Amino acid sequence: MATVRVGGVEVAYQRVGHGPPLVFVHGAGVDGRMWLPQLAGLADEFTVVAWDEPGAGRSSDLPQGFRLADFAHCLAAVIEELALGPAQVAGLSWGGTVVLELYRHHPELVRTLILADTYAGWKGSLPPEEVAARVEGTRRMLAVPRERFDPTLPGLFAGDPPVAYVPLLDAMARDVRPETLGTQLFMMAEADERDLLPAVAVPVLLLWGELDVRSPLGVAYAFREAIPENDLVVIPGAGHVSNLEAPETFNRAVREFCHAHA
Repeated sequence: MATVRVGGVEVAYQRVGHGPPLVFVHGAGVDGRMWLPQLAGLADEFTVVAWDEPGAGRSSDLPQGFRLADFAHCLAAVIEELALGPAQVAGLSWGGTVVLELYRHHPELVRTLILADTYAGWKGSLPPEEVAARVEGTRRMLAVPRERFDPTLPGLFAGDPPVAYVPLLDAMARDVRPETLGTQLFMMAEADERDLLPAVAVPVLLLWGELDVRSPLGVAYAFREAIPENDLVVIPGAGHVSNLEAPETFNRAVREFCHAHA
């Protein structure tokens, strides 16, 4: 692991391989370990980076008053620390919203965007009643005593979690900081990135699980209509965490897209 300090925040990231930079941004309630199949599968051609966002994994706790833009600035510092020029930047779920915010504030650091099973914020992608239900579910989850806290969100996989990754998922769940997860999910409820989408001036890959119920395909189609230059790849049989459910298909789509826009 390497680290970069942004203000008073220590941001940890893993870096493997050599070649053009390809940066992965994880979802809520996990950390950079969720990208292990991508770190292993794409390092033959790329400098593959997976960060632990502030408040997760081996990074510092979130400072008081941390905002979505602050996540973006910290991610920008990681890309600048690589000193390899603009990166191809991928985000899944909450990570995709962070990546869009990165593009809003630091477009010069982004060569392409890879948006996987994500949102333009919950407010920007989901019906109001669904957002309200998720906010209420988040409040209930955070209200239980720490010993009974379960950070597992419903509908992450099309079926049962992939057996090969159950130990990894359990390990990440044990390390979740409730304060971080609450901050992420409440930020998602208020985030609305729709104004940014028509202004995205880099190529975009939309990579979606066919059976994603947390960010249904309708969200992908809305992105497709709004973003000027994009490709949509649907992964058959996969749910919301498509990079773990179908890692070979996911990696192949990322590799082909990155080659096309090197």
